[in-house]
Amino acid sequence: MRLVHALKAGQSTGDRDRAAHVLLFPLVRLGPLRQGALAELVHADPSTVSRHVAALIEQGLVLRVADETDGRASRLVVTDAGRAALEQARADREAHLDRVTADWTPDELASLTTLFGRLLDGLTATLPSDPASPAPPASVREKS
Repeated sequence: MRLVHALKAGQSTGDRDRAAHVLLFPLVRLGPLRQGALAELVHADPSTVSRHVAALIEQGLVLRVADETDGRASRLVVTDAGRAALEQARADREAHLDRVTADWTPDELASLTTLFGRLLDGLTATLPSDPASPAPPASVREKS
């Protein structure tokens, strides 16, 4: 975990932006969500998510739109700029991993993929079961 934190600290975006940008992943994967549902999904305090959502809106990465089923509520929608920011983050992460594993053999990469998938499955199995926030399917984990 220290290595992950050190890598994140070395990135160009600030902690606030990085934390806010994490919210783009479920919004793109699942589509428009109410802010409360997003907070539950990412297991974060609603006030923290509120601050991060405000930052995303300020940056033009997310919009609030009226909920079609309840005019009193709103949903969060990722903008084209938000999708581009998420894609850039993904490309940066993949490029970094490509550099780190450049001298690995195909067998070593296959072993890592298998064992990392097993680790994620084990970690997922230890999470409290909550039917309102199911674990992402394996196809989503494979893209992360």
